[in-house]
Amino acid sequence: MFKKILIANRGEIAVRVVRACKELGIKTVAIHSEADTGALHTRLADEHICVGPPEDSLSYRNIPNVLSAAEVTGVDAIHPGYGFLSENAHFAEVCESIGIKFIGPTSENIALMGDKAKAREIVAKRGLPVTPGSPGVLNNEQDALEAAKKIGFPVIIKAAAGGGGRGMRVVNKTDELERAFQAAQAEAKATFGNDGVYLERYFIEPRHIEVQILADQKGRIVHLGERDCSIQRRHQKLVEETPSPAVDDRLRREIGRVAVEAMRAIQYRNAGTVEFLLDKDQNFFFMEVNTRIQVEHPITEMVTGIDLIKEQIRIAAGLPLTLKQQDIQISGHSIECRINAEDPERFTPSPGLITRYRPPGGFGVRVDSAMESNTMVVPHYDSMIAKLIVHGRDRQEALARMRRALSEFVIEGIRTTIPLHLRILSNPDFEKGYVSTSFLERFLAQQSP
Repeated sequence: MFKKILIANRGEIAVRVVRACKELGIKTVAIHSEADTGALHTRLADEHICVGPPEDSLSYRNIPNVLSAAEVTGVDAIHPGYGFLSENAHFAEVCESIGIKFIGPTSENIALMGDKAKAREIVAKRGLPVTPGSPGVLNNEQDALEAAKKIGFPVIIKAAAGGGGRGMRVVNKTDELERAFQAAQAEAKATFGNDGVYLERYFIEPRHIEVQILADQKGRIVHLGERDCSIQRRHQKLVEETPSPAVDDRLRREIGRVAVEAMRAIQYRNAGTVEFLLDKDQNFFFMEVNTRIQVEHPITEMVTGIDLIKEQIRIAAGLPLTLKQQDIQISGHSIECRINAEDPERFTPSPGLITRYRPPGGFGVRVDSAMESNTMVVPHYDSMIAKLIVHGRDRQEALARMRRALSEFVIEGIRTTIPLHLRILSNPDFEKGYVSTSFLERFLAQQSP
C-alpha cells in the first residue's frame, strides 16, 4: 500500500480523498494555489504545498509544478480527483515514467477514450450498441453534411477530445450545419487544443444513463449499477439519482453487461464510467467513457456501501478486487444535488464571501464540501461549492429527505442554486420520474414570467 499520496486537486474532492487516505492509514499532501491558501483541504492533509498563482493553468493544471511538489514531498502516488489533470494522458504518462503511481487508469486508457470518435469505433467493433453517427472525425463541412444525411436530422456535432458540454452543437436542418460545424470546431480547438469533431444522431428527450465500473490490474471488472443524470443544463449535470426510475432489473443487467464488455475491450483499469443514452423504447446506446472518478460518485456509494475512492487507491496499489458481481447489491435510493455559487435564475457566477454556512444533517444525509462560514468563493474555479446527497429506503423517501435537507441548508453572502433545486424536486413530472435531458429546458421555460 502507498505511504504518501499527493492530491492534485482542490475543494470537496480533495477533502474527500484526504478522508479516504486517513482511513487507510496513508499520509497526504495537498497542493494549493495562492487563492486557496488556508483552504480546508490544506488543513486536513498532513502536508500542503503551493503550486502557483490563482489561475488554474499556472497552478492546478501546471504539470511541472505539480510534479515538482510530488518530488519535493516524496510521495509515491498522485490522486487527480476529477477535472484539472484527471483525464490528461500526458500527465499520467509522465507520472508512470518517473515512478509515481497515477491513481486512475493507464495513460493509454485515457488517450484512447479521450478520442470520443475512436472510443465509439472500438465499442462498435465489439458488436455493442453505439449511437448512430459518423465513422470517425470529420475533415470538413461537406463530409459532415454527407454524414448527417445518412444519419438523419437532427444531429449533434461533438468535439472528439471533448467533455463537459464544450464543442457541441445541435443541428436541425441542412442550412444550419456549416455554421454549427465551424463553431463547434472553434470551441473544441479553444477548449481542448484539438478541433476534431464528429456527428451523432440527436435523440429527442433521451435519458442520460451512466454505469460505474471498477477494474483491477488482473482484468477483473464489476459494475455498480447505473446513475440517471438526465437533469442537466447545457450538458452540465445538476441532479443525479440511482437507481434510475426508468431502469428495471432486466435492463440493469443488460446495460451493466455492455458497460463491462466496453471496458474489457480497451483493457481498462481502475474506476471509470460508461455513459449511455436511453430512448423512450428502452433502447440504449454507448456514448463515451469517463476515465476518472465522477462528481456524482457518492450516490453509488450510498446504495452499494462501497467506498469508491478507497477502491481506486487499492486497485492502483496492485491489490485485487475483493468484490464479485454477485456481491454488489443495490439498497434503497440516493439523490445528489450539486450546489453551485450561481444566480439560480440567470445561472451567472456568484463569487464572494460566505458569511454564514450551515449544512443540513440527520439520518441519511451527506454533504461533501470544503466550505465553511467566512470562506471566500473565488472566481477562478468551477462554481460548485457543495454536493448534497441523501439516501432513502425508496425514491419517495429520498425525495422527501432531499427537500427537507435543501430547506435546512443555509448559505449566506452569495447566491446559490438551492432555490432552483427545491423547485425542481417539487415538479410533478420529476416526482413521477418523467424526465429526460430536455427536462430542465422545458422546466425553466415554464418558470419564466
